[in-house]
Amino acid sequence: MPQGNRTTISEFLLLGLSNQAEQQKLLFVLFLGMYLVTVVGNGLIILAIGLDSCLHTPMYLFLANLSFADISSISTSVPKMLMNIQTKTQSISYGSCITQMYFSIVFVVIDNFLLGVMAYDRFVAICHPLNYVTIMQPRLCVLLTVIPWVLSNTVALTHTLLLLPLLFCDSNSLPHFFCDLAPLLKLSCSDSRINELVLFFLGSSVVTFPSALIFFSYVCIVRVVLRISSTEGKRKAFSTCGSHLTVVLLFYGTIVGVYFFPSSTHPDDGDKIGAVLFTVVTPMMNPFIYSLRNKDMKGALRKLISRKWFLPLMC
Repeated sequence: MPQGNRTTISEFLLLGLSNQAEQQKLLFVLFLGMYLVTVVGNGLIILAIGLDSCLHTPMYLFLANLSFADISSISTSVPKMLMNIQTKTQSISYGSCITQMYFSIVFVVIDNFLLGVMAYDRFVAICHPLNYVTIMQPRLCVLLTVIPWVLSNTVALTHTLLLLPLLFCDSNSLPHFFCDLAPLLKLSCSDSRINELVLFFLGSSVVTFPSALIFFSYVCIVRVVLRISSTEGKRKAFSTCGSHLTVVLLFYGTIVGVYFFPSSTHPDDGDKIGAVLFTVVTPMMNPFIYSLRNKDMKGALRKLISRKWFLPLMC
């Protein structure tokens, strides 16, 4: 496009999940409810783990990080969408859009790595129980916590720096409910083939390495569990694995469908549905699947709620 026909984009319009006015109130109530459930549920997990010394173990350290990442992930997109519905506006500034995109990438990527780290932790606990304390030393746990944050910010920074030089010409309407990388690349009038290639290769790496770690961990776990003579022991172990794998399949399935391939191959509705699943639904499920079925976690939550509501009455 000739330079004279290009205009400077100072803001984008987020078209949201629906353009029908009668559906806006329903979407507002639905997403507000999911947002509150996610923040309260994951917030209680973090508080319970922090206040209960019995939960100061590697598994719960990783779970607390996952809960924080889930709160942050949903907070990058849903509050802005709710505000736009309430104020009947669709605009978001260019700077805010880039910032939203950056942090949405950070928290999606860190969820990938944390799910892999948690699978490795379970592998060590089940397959090498006698050496668990020796292997999962504090230094290793800190590294397994810090490295995902460093890698996720590196991936997000790479995509952001490659996006900044791109030009946006005639249209500034994003058919999405937040500033996601794939729709932004579609909207640009610049040559985005490099961005697409980087998206493909980085996306492949981010998905492949943790999923391979999860697969290897659970193959070993299943082999060990099958040797357990107690039927009740097998049932409990497979129940825990089934819950974890349900979230893993949901999370990785949607990410592969939306980000693993070049964005030009996806309909807009598919992008939005996939984004809702791994940025809203999966974080909301975290407290139920990972924690409420865990006996120690339920006990810690009961103590936390009792301390919060009854101690002030006793003072």
